[in-house]
Amino acid sequence: MKFGAIIIGDEILSGRRADKHLAKVVELLGARGLRLAWARYVGDEPGMLLQTLRESFATGDPVFSFGGIGATPDDRTRQSAAAALGVELALHPEAEVAIRERFGGEITPHRLQMGVFPVGSEIIPNPYNQIPGFSIREHYFVPGFPVMAWPMVEWVLDTCYSDHHHVEDYIERAITVEDAYEGRLIDLMERLTIEYPDATLFSLPTVAGDGLRRSVELGMKGPSARVEAAMAEIRREVAARGYTWRELD
Repeated sequence: MKFGAIIIGDEILSGRRADKHLAKVVELLGARGLRLAWARYVGDEPGMLLQTLRESFATGDPVFSFGGIGATPDDRTRQSAAAALGVELALHPEAEVAIRERFGGEITPHRLQMGVFPVGSEIIPNPYNQIPGFSIREHYFVPGFPVMAWPMVEWVLDTCYSDHHHVEDYIERAITVEDAYEGRLIDLMERLTIEYPDATLFSLPTVAGDGLRRSVELGMKGPSARVEAAMAEIRREVAARGYTWRELD
């Protein structure tokens, strides 16, 4: 499956907040044998948000959307999702129950706005403060706060996609080749690309400086048997060329 992520908020694009969601969603997916195929950052501007969600819904991919589902004027995700799908917004009955239970006698119309979702949505439980997120068309809308968002993402993965956990035969393996230039390993990379067309080679150089040694991270990703065979060849070849190397987790 190709999962996507949309990370929403002017504060991310301006640098007032540093994004933590991308690394975490990769981690949560990876722990279940799943992968993130793409990610997008977008601010709160309605036109850009609407365009992004229209394009996202058109992919057919399961997508996690972080941020912008509060009830303040700068939270526009729920409105943009409804517009992208051409549906109305309405107070979700299950969300209303959860919000009323959360606030009791302190309930207000403003607080109930947090349960207004695009018609046809289902709720995503929020174990932190019981104010739910929502899902529609395999898009899962959660708050921007990590303490709320991450357990909600885990709930979605374990409730909606458990039959996809660890199904795909896919691994990533890599070594760091010390004091190496990519240019001096190109012939090896080209040969491996030809010999292992069903796997994918990747190369990530590190430039010397600030206490770092020059190195190249060299690895393969794809079916486990093919990746392990390719990595054995990589280890043999870099050792034969006189390089030292170390395994990466």
